Amino acid sequence: MNTTAVAKGIRILEGSALTQRRQVALLIMTLPFLGTLEAVRLLATGTVSATYFALFLAMYFVHMGGVTMGLHRLAAHRSFRTSPLMAGILTAMGSTAGQGPVLFWVSTHRAHHAHSDTEWDPHSPNLHRGGFWGKLHGFWHGHMGWMLSDKSASWAHYARDVMDDRMLMYVHRTYFVWLGLGLVLPTLIGYLIEPSMLGAWKGLIFGGAARMFLANQSAWLVGSLSHLWGGRPFRTRDQSANNWLVAVLAFGEGLQNNHHAFPSCYRHSVRWWEPDLSGWILMALRSVNLVWDTKFPSAETIARARMPVDDRTTSRDKDLER
Repeated sequence: MNTTAVAKGIRILEGSALTQRRQVALLIMTLPFLGTLEAVRLLATGTVSATYFALFLAMYFVHMGGVTMGLHRLAAHRSFRTSPLMAGILTAMGSTAGQGPVLFWVSTHRAHHAHSDTEWDPHSPNLHRGGFWGKLHGFWHGHMGWMLSDKSASWAHYARDVMDDRMLMYVHRTYFVWLGLGLVLPTLIGYLIEPSMLGAWKGLIFGGAARMFLANQSAWLVGSLSHLWGGRPFRTRDQSANNWLVAVLAFGEGLQNNHHAFPSCYRHSVRWWEPDLSGWILMALRSVNLVWDTKFPSAETIARARMPVDDRTTSRDKDLER
C-alpha cells in the first residue's frame, strides 16, 4: 500500500479495476470522435439541415451547462444552494457528458484543487520535462491522458458530503440512465425532424456523438490549456490561467486563475465583462429565487488577492475555501 497516496486521498488502481477504468476511458475518447467523423461525412453529402445544427447547440448547452453549474459549481464547490429538484436536474444534465458519475467527478475535481499542479494532481499538464515534447506530453496528460492513469481520487476522502446528499446520490446511482438519455433524446428528436432511420441517425450523430466529442474537448481544455497559457491576475499556488477562448467554449470554466483564486465563487468572472455564461445564468436563476446563498468574494478580498503574496493575509474569507 502506498501510504503517501492514502494520506493524499488517492487510490492506486490495480488489476481489473484499472483495466475497467481504462476501457471506459478509451470508449469515451474514441466513440464520440468516430461519431464526429461521421458528422463530417454527413455534412459532405449536403443533406444536413440547419435544424440538426440547432439540435447540436441545444444538447451542447445541456451538456456544458450541467457540467459547469451542476457537477462543478454546485456539487464540487457548493458555491450556491438550490432545491433538491433543481440540484437533480443540473447534475443529471451534467451526467449526459459521459465524464463519470457524480462521486467520481466531485472527488477528482476536489483532488485537483487540493494538489493543483503537484504530483498528486489528477490532471496537471505541468509535471513533465521541459522543451516542446515535454510541453506536448504535459498537454496530452492534462487533456485526456490522465484518464488512463492508475491514480484515482478516493470518494470517501473527497466526497463524503455528497454521500450524505440523497438527491446527488440518486443521480450518481442512475448515471447510466442520464448518459443514455443524452443519446436517446436527440435520436428521437432527429426522427421527429425527419421521420426515417436516417433522421434518427443524424440526431444521434449531431445531438449525441459529435456534441459529446466537441463539448468534452472544450471541457478538458480547462485542465490542459488553461493551466499552460493565459493571463494570471491573481497569485495562486499553481499555474492556473485565464484563457478566454476556453472560457467561451466551456461557459466560463476557462477563467481558471480566477477560479483557483476563489474556488467557491459561484461566478468565475470577477468583472462583468469576463466571459462566463454559466455565471450569468446563475445570476438570472438567483433573480427568480431558483438558486440562493450564492458565494462571491468581497471587493477587499479580490483586491488583497491581487497583491504580492507577502502583502496579503494568510487566510481568505472562510466561505471561499474548499
